[in-house]
Amino acid sequence: MQRWRGFEAAPGGWGRSVVTIGVFDGVHRGHQEIIGYTVKRARDLGIQSVVVSFDPHPAEVVRPGSHPAVLTQPARKAELIEALGADVLCVIPFTPDFSHRSPEEFVHDVLVEHLHAALVVVGENFRFGHRAAGDIEQLRQLGRTFGYAVEGAPMVAVDGLVFSSTYIRSCVDAGDVRAAAAALGRPHRIEGIVVRGDQRGRELGFPTANLLCPPRTAVPADGVYAGWLIRRDQRHRTAVSIGTNPTFSGQERRVEAYVLDFDGDLYGERLAIDFVDHLREQRTYDSLPPLIAQIEQDVADARDVLS
Repeated sequence: MQRWRGFEAAPGGWGRSVVTIGVFDGVHRGHQEIIGYTVKRARDLGIQSVVVSFDPHPAEVVRPGSHPAVLTQPARKAELIEALGADVLCVIPFTPDFSHRSPEEFVHDVLVEHLHAALVVVGENFRFGHRAAGDIEQLRQLGRTFGYAVEGAPMVAVDGLVFSSTYIRSCVDAGDVRAAAAALGRPHRIEGIVVRGDQRGRELGFPTANLLCPPRTAVPADGVYAGWLIRRDQRHRTAVSIGTNPTFSGQERRVEAYVLDFDGDLYGERLAIDFVDHLREQRTYDSLPPLIAQIEQDVADARDVLS
């Protein structure tokens, strides 16, 4: 898959293409349907498929400070889109200047002049242009002028529940990682660098990897989880604690992973955690013995869930 930074990166001899447009944070089951259909239509027509995304999230530019929690980091999102068979991922820097393009300018500059769209595939709720003034009907009208077709893809829903990035963020924020996984089509993942913490886990007999995540990461609610730690393409069973360590009057919210049946140094490594199940809420203990007993139970519960 080719990866372009900005629509201007399209090569001069670029032919016609089938294009889909969206932020695609999470690359959830709804996104997978749209991108997969885009790839299929491109192959049917014998032309290239292009996924257009934006960085940062448009909400942050339009309403500074409103950037939603990030479900998939850029590199992970690109991997997931590539796995769906897309020929090109074009990430457009969403700047204030770009946000002021009218719907007509967006279509002319991006879809027509650079991507040479023959077909545009978007969700039924698609909006574009300055102040989101354009909708799918205007996209079709402009297509009749500029010579491209438009196909709307319905929202993916199960039992009346529509899968969306907003819904998945709410699941993660509530600690319902099973529901998030059902909508994503895979476990929710966070990534980060292992940094040194207070070493309390080691003192208690359960050394943990303290994961420092990028800003705005969609970290699940405080509590204890069963999951998989991803290291060098290998999966390791892990019990994950998220919170402020209230037993020790902690103030800083942390993600700490105890990797089962593992003995090694993880400091400085970039790792990922796939969340499988929520085991319990965060609790405060009056002394160490009940805390240690609870950690032992958490490890046993994680082992059962992941076995």
